[in-house]
Amino acid sequence: MAQDSRVGIVANPASGRDIRRLVAGASVFGNADKAGIVLRVMAGLGAAGVRRALMMPAFDGLSAALERQLHAHESAERHHNAAPLPDLEVLPMPLTGTAADSVRAVELMRAAGASVIVVLGGDGTHRVVAKACGDVPLCALSTGTNNAFPEVREGTVAGLAAGLVATGRAGGGALRRELALAVELGDREPELALIDVILSAEPFTGARALWRGSGVNELFVACANPSAVGFSSIAGLLEPLPRAAGRGLHVRLTDDPARAELVLRVPLAPGLVAPVGVAGFRTLELGEEVAAAPGSGCVAFDGEREIERRPGKRVTVRLVPGPLTIDVDAVMRHAARVGATRLRE
Repeated sequence: MAQDSRVGIVANPASGRDIRRLVAGASVFGNADKAGIVLRVMAGLGAAGVRRALMMPAFDGLSAALERQLHAHESAERHHNAAPLPDLEVLPMPLTGTAADSVRAVELMRAAGASVIVVLGGDGTHRVVAKACGDVPLCALSTGTNNAFPEVREGTVAGLAAGLVATGRAGGGALRRELALAVELGDREPELALIDVILSAEPFTGARALWRGSGVNELFVACANPSAVGFSSIAGLLEPLPRAAGRGLHVRLTDDPARAELVLRVPLAPGLVAPVGVAGFRTLELGEEVAAAPGSGCVAFDGEREIERRPGKRVTVRLVPGPLTIDVDAVMRHAARVGATRLRE
């Protein structure tokens, strides 16, 4: 067992609060809920033998809520003879309230030797972390809106699996290489999307979150899950593709009934099922680059409008290898087989 194993924790206090709470039926993830998940993750990490956790500081009362829960946990820990929690170190960094905070936190975690990073957030949070994490594996936990990339998991078990990876006792099938979409737009720095890239005719990024099918022209996906919520579910309902399948999908959409080959009813956001016209689709192979149709509007990554596209700006999308993630089920199956959680025979 690694004696000085370190795990990073990125908990986005802003995840789960976008406009889809107003226009659809998405639920709100409060700071007390997120603090509770962090506490449970730390309980799992401690049980696996992790000694140190490095956490990004947070606005919005998340840190205060976690401090209260940690204090309350001390007596429960003694009462149940539970493993001690890892020492928690809040990273010494200023906050800007932007995605740059997560990037900086991940850089500091990597520099400090973190062997796993646990992420609490939605698709957008995970996209930001994935751009900065290199080959440090992610334990992806859902606290966002559509959550096509992170998994809905009990934090205790996820923390235990992450701790077994960090301490080198997870087995050979613990990690999965995800796929991603590399996007180039004009002379900008390349962008990365973990689930989907959407080209919309809407001229402004506005509230960023996409929840309407109207005006969306093209959709590229790195995986196609028919059980997902959001635009990637369109692809999943056309041709399901599992995670890390080695292929993606390129879908052309239309608002014109005369051009639609078929119309699907799609869960575009939690509580919102709407009709979407499909003009055609094709498989996207690993490494293949596709030029989007000319036009203007917005380019959205993982369900959020990020870039305003001007006429004449060329957009290309390529399916590429993405971040490493922890397969929690595979880790726990291995732990059961080899007795990794046994205190004694």
